[in-house]
Amino acid sequence: MINIRLYLLTIIFSGIVFLSACKKNTQDLVAATPPTSGSGGTATNFNPELVKDSALMHAKDVYLWYTQIPSTFNARSYADPSAIMTAIQPYSMESGFSNPVDKWSFAMKKTEWDQLSGGMSSVSGTNNEAGDFGLSVFFRAEGDLRMRLVEPGSPAGIAGIHRGWRITQLNGSNSITTANSSNIVNAVYYSTSTSFVFTKPDGSTVSKTLNAAHYTDKPVYMDTIYNLGAQRVGYLVYNSFLGNINQISSEFQRVFSKFASQQVTDVVIDLRYNGGGYVSLAEQLANYLVPVSANGGLMMKEVYNDQNTQNNRTTYFRKAGSLNLPDIYFIVSKSSASASELLINTLKPYMDVKLIGPNATHGKPVGFFPIPVGDWYVFPVSFRTTNKNGEGNYYNGFPLNAAVADGLDKDWGDTNESCLASALRNITGGIYGPTVPYAPSPEITGGNNVLDEPFLKITIGKQP
Repeated sequence: MINIRLYLLTIIFSGIVFLSACKKNTQDLVAATPPTSGSGGTATNFNPELVKDSALMHAKDVYLWYTQIPSTFNARSYADPSAIMTAIQPYSMESGFSNPVDKWSFAMKKTEWDQLSGGMSSVSGTNNEAGDFGLSVFFRAEGDLRMRLVEPGSPAGIAGIHRGWRITQLNGSNSITTANSSNIVNAVYYSTSTSFVFTKPDGSTVSKTLNAAHYTDKPVYMDTIYNLGAQRVGYLVYNSFLGNINQISSEFQRVFSKFASQQVTDVVIDLRYNGGGYVSLAEQLANYLVPVSANGGLMMKEVYNDQNTQNNRTTYFRKAGSLNLPDIYFIVSKSSASASELLINTLKPYMDVKLIGPNATHGKPVGFFPIPVGDWYVFPVSFRTTNKNGEGNYYNGFPLNAAVADGLDKDWGDTNESCLASALRNITGGIYGPTVPYAPSPEITGGNNVLDEPFLKITIGKQP
């Protein structure tokens, strides 16, 4: 069972109100899933077979590749809406790609989505109702498991744990290897209580027992300015496009007002673990970053299937703030997805966009919105996005300008952290570093893929 908060949704959420604009009467479809009657029947006790039928009916309306779903597809042969959404993924053949492109259609209980979309800690109710520890981990090398991210308000953050700490024991076990990645996932992401032994950067050892809890994420994780001779570099670590939109909007205004007042000449945006969120926030950030000359220019298009063309939407830039940047640096990884990639794609026609990190981005140029079905939401992929130049089929992700190891041995903002150091080196000297590109072993790549799998990748869009 998936740890829902950590499974960084790859969504573009267009709003439940969109349903009223669909070609079919989706209210009738939802009405096809009434609560069961009789003994014990309540307003939340829905007929599971009718819920499955409605999930498929919605997919056949809005799925981007709805024509490929066979007429013989039997929704009732699957356990629940989640299994149905997974089962339609193979019917997503796209021109130019030999394999199905959809890896994201999914379903989620309404209570879980409500928590997740608001930026609150949330995990699968059958797996861990207590929450989680608020941390994520990656291998730096075989046997070298590091903290890659710690949420400040989480149990791990409150315990004083930081990015860069090395885990040497889990529940008394020293088996910290890529071959044991699945067990590490269970102990770190799905357990209600786990004992850790850490080695800190100074070589000291500390033991911590963490108990799962719910907490609020901190998307705008860090912002700072580096004075490097003639260059003043603004650095923003932005970990999620989910959360309280008003609060995040205020944070954007604060950060970019600070950058402008201190005459920042270059900006580095760190999206390396940002799996996406609200399109509206991606648009806001793009408006702060784009040069003045782009004001009024086409930002992006959202295109739906031929049954829902009335919902196609075009967005234009509305320049915010006074920064006028000719180029922009993004630190990215395979975990950078959806709204993160949407942001990058919208800026490419207007700026010199430079990407630095351990690997190409995730590759999700499509999105969806939550459709209520019984006590579930279903999310069949429903639209694609393109930029001013019509570019949008980046299913293989965006390639890097410089392949650099994720500096998992350093905390955020450390100028010796390899990705940040490479960006700063290019800003000041015109060359990237290090001179040898990052080339992880198959074992490290495979182990980290397992550790990243529970995380959703999301872009949550506006109501058409």
